[in-house]
Amino acid sequence: MARGRGSASASRAMAFAVACCILAADAGTTYYVGDNNGWSFSSPSWPNGKHFHAGDTLVFRYVPWIHNVVAVDEGGYDGCTTPPGSRTYTSGDDRVTLARGDNFFICTRFGHCNLGMKLVVYAA
Repeated sequence: MARGRGSASASRAMAFAVACCILAADAGTTYYVGDNNGWSFSSPSWPNGKHFHAGDTLVFRYVPWIHNVVAVDEGGYDGCTTPPGSRTYTSGDDRVTLARGDNFFICTRFGHCNLGMKLVVYAA
């Protein structure tokens, strides 16, 4: 028995809705570094108690002429240096997608990293 045109439309709509749900599930969670305080000297303790996953997004909010965000490796984090290939963010509203494992960030303005403005976030 042949189906009416409405049945095909309903099937396409259902397939679209399922696809949207799958894409939304893969998008990850968005976190605002430092919550209301933004990216600051208090940020190193901010990840405590949070559970991050690869694909989650960190949003760094700060005053651009005072701070920046540099995604570094562990050596850059430990030594407050910017290794070749490091990504520097300067917009004041930067979005960074987490990779699996440790993700290291420092501020390179005015010696801030040496004063403790750095962050490591582990993503499962």
